[in-house]
Amino acid sequence: MGVIVSVNVGLPQDVAWQGRTVRTAVWKTPVTGRIFARRLNLDGDGQGDLRGHGGEQRAIMVYQLDSYRYWAKYLGRTDLVPGNFGENLTVEGLADNEVCIGDRFRIGSAIVEVSQPRDTCYRVGIRLNRPEIAALLVAHRRPGFYFRVIQEGEIGAGDRVEKLSNGPERMTVAEIDALLYSAEHPLEALRRALRIPALSIDWQGSMQALLTAAEAGGTTGNAGLGLGASAPLAWPGFRPVVIVASREESADVRSFEFAAEDGSPLAPALPGQHIAVRMRPGADAAAVTRNYSLCGPPGTPNYQIAVKNERGLASSFLHQSVRAGSRLEVSAPRGSFTLAVGATPAVLISAGVGVTPMLAMLQGAAATSAGVSRPVWWLHAARDRAHHSFAKEADNLLAALPASRRCVTYSRPAPGDKLGQDYDRPGHLSLDLLHELGIPRDADFYLCGPPGFLDDLQKGLAAWGIPWPRVHVELFGPAPTRTPGIASVAAALPHRPDGPVGDGPMVTFLRSGLTVPWDSRFGSLLELAEACAVPVRWACRSGVCHNCESGLIEGELAYAPEPLDPPAEGNALICCSAPRTAVGLDL
Repeated sequence: MGVIVSVNVGLPQDVAWQGRTVRTAVWKTPVTGRIFARRLNLDGDGQGDLRGHGGEQRAIMVYQLDSYRYWAKYLGRTDLVPGNFGENLTVEGLADNEVCIGDRFRIGSAIVEVSQPRDTCYRVGIRLNRPEIAALLVAHRRPGFYFRVIQEGEIGAGDRVEKLSNGPERMTVAEIDALLYSAEHPLEALRRALRIPALSIDWQGSMQALLTAAEAGGTTGNAGLGLGASAPLAWPGFRPVVIVASREESADVRSFEFAAEDGSPLAPALPGQHIAVRMRPGADAAAVTRNYSLCGPPGTPNYQIAVKNERGLASSFLHQSVRAGSRLEVSAPRGSFTLAVGATPAVLISAGVGVTPMLAMLQGAAATSAGVSRPVWWLHAARDRAHHSFAKEADNLLAALPASRRCVTYSRPAPGDKLGQDYDRPGHLSLDLLHELGIPRDADFYLCGPPGFLDDLQKGLAAWGIPWPRVHVELFGPAPTRTPGIASVAAALPHRPDGPVGDGPMVTFLRSGLTVPWDSRFGSLLELAEACAVPVRWACRSGVCHNCESGLIEGELAYAPEPLDPPAEGNALICCSAPRTAVGLDL
């Protein structure tokens, strides 16, 4: 069915790129003689970023000679040679639109199995000096694919690729690739994909997330990528509201309830969603915007948030100056961190003021007949009783849920705090405690709290084998930067970009508290954010992978290139967009 034209290997090296240093092994060169194919890779081969490449599921990268001919013509190139697309095996035959996930082959003395298409990555663009190639590989349905090594053995150029068995469902590499990255996600195709045991764990997770979102209906965006799918926005930008009530919830947390200034009911929110709140701390002060999770009961015409006094500009203003009658502006409810509908056990894990979206989820579960019988685990960490927000509200809701269980930990319980009443365990929430409590592994896990708390739990759940679509995380403040392969540099505070001041529309990075004018010398909003030291996340830089997907609170964008699958309504793909008007980004 095919022949190995070239076997290519390469070890990670540092490459200069756009003023940064990239650690990459995309430079592969042909080897002579035979080479051993092992469970994790070929002898002499390596990967610079093990989060996106390598491992059992992605041991050997394959690309076709026919695709080389295609790109030579399309790109007008005469210099393409085996290894240029970062592949380990350059092959004659084995086309992406013919080879199926789960197909098994013998090559030399090795047996291999097709596990997934290539993951989109900007580094192929560096190798070919064509930044858009990651998007082109998907759009032209020529991604290439990975082999899993079933039986280790020697392989070499000239070996025939002998087919041993067909993969179940007969879904080609190109079909699976388009199912994830394009705008079309047919239900039956997703179900077929999930019936293929050989499909890699990460891709199975993406297919399951797409299927769950499609079956729920009423969402926009790609649930298998980036921020995932979310409900359509009730209104664009901001609308005025008036505070109708405010009260202390703990020693450092105050809640605020507000209604629409015009008296109309505010649009319903899904349990767990958040809003952006815009305020002016002084008459002549610049507007400040912060994100807060909604924590009020479902079905009410008003919204409620709770704010911890962090002694910052926004929280200090809200705690000290905002009372009944005060006016603010808010965005529509947004976000995909929402309680999934169904009977699957739900584990709600929070620390400190991270309790706010969990309270909304608990209220949502208690408000439905299905939720009453749904197993719900309420795990919350606080310092002591004085800093335990919404304790009574949570206990009342848990009492209305017969299948619920509670474990509250206090890290520093006060002398008067009652074990077994105010809290259940001294110390901290940890994966060991989850094991001890008998938390079911088939549950959906919802996490909200400080960054270190979230990082520890996510790593622990991953090590426990919980697939990523069942671990839902909400962050307060800027999300951690994800710049795959980029050498670490000293963190800097967000700032105006160096060089001349632009004359384009104003761009506001809301979480970073920075507003700067757009300058066309930047190729995208991502490049502007990087120049401003605003924390960002990306992988393909060409509108495919959705890692850069961010909230677009207000304004309009122009895309170049157009993304293969648009972001969720109210979101932006900053790697391939520029502002048409003044914009506010949730970064």
